Amino acid sequence: MTNPDLLKRISSNPVIFGGKPIIRGMRISVEMILGLLSQGESWDNLLDDYPDIEVDDIRACLAYAHAIIANDSLDTVEIGR
Repeated sequence: MTNPDLLKRISSNPVIFGGKPIIRGMRISVEMILGLLSQGESWDNLLDDYPDIEVDDIRACLAYAHAIIANDSLDTVEIGR
């Protein structure tokens, strides 16, 4: 599956989480999945904990993050102290 196909799995709805990107219209945000992955959560655990998501949904979250930062730099990101 190519990135454009993966990115079709990500949507935004103003009435769900204030318009934050979500997976396939569900109440599962890209931000949450990326946060769990960054904390070391395994793909298998995510799939067990959230049975409605699929492997390609996780891949879509990563593709979305890549697409967002592809033309950005670390200088524009504020790091909490």
